[in-house]
Amino acid sequence: MATVFTGGADMIKLAERRVFSQSFKPLYNEGMGLVEEAAEYLDGEGRASAKNLSRTAASLYAAESMRLTTRLMQLASWLLLQRAANSGEMTREQVAAEKAKVRLDTASLHEDAPGWSELPEPFRNLVNRSLRLEALVRRMDEEIYGSPESRGRNDRFPENPVSDQINLLQTAFARG
Repeated sequence: MATVFTGGADMIKLAERRVFSQSFKPLYNEGMGLVEEAAEYLDGEGRASAKNLSRTAASLYAAESMRLTTRLMQLASWLLLQRAANSGEMTREQVAAEKAKVRLDTASLHEDAPGWSELPEPFRNLVNRSLRLEALVRRMDEEIYGSPESRGRNDRFPENPVSDQINLLQTAFARG
């Protein structure tokens, strides 16, 4: 993300300005829309399509579906926290403390993985869109809050990532 110089030592962080203003709403809507779209696909058309896949592609589909779901949960958590800060429901310090539980680095297999080309196109599209959104949000997060290394964050996975996500979502929804 770019930083703009304003003539002196003062700098305007474009990501911070975007997140903490009305221009955040389109990003929020895009992310939450992607969450809804993926849920609908995985529960409907995706479930039906997965039944017709080869064993290799079916295993890949199952694993990548879990990664997609996890990635989207993480993105939704981050977006909800930023919305809470943007609306004044949480302070930036509270958001920074809570968002430390959010991981914006969910792995994904690449298009050259065996069986990838057999996966349904709508599914591959959802995976690719989620990865692009995650990369954008990660860059914004690093500009606003600093890199995980600069925050002293340990890069190991939490002991119970599902429980951490449930707690994070409860915190975000309890404020709104």
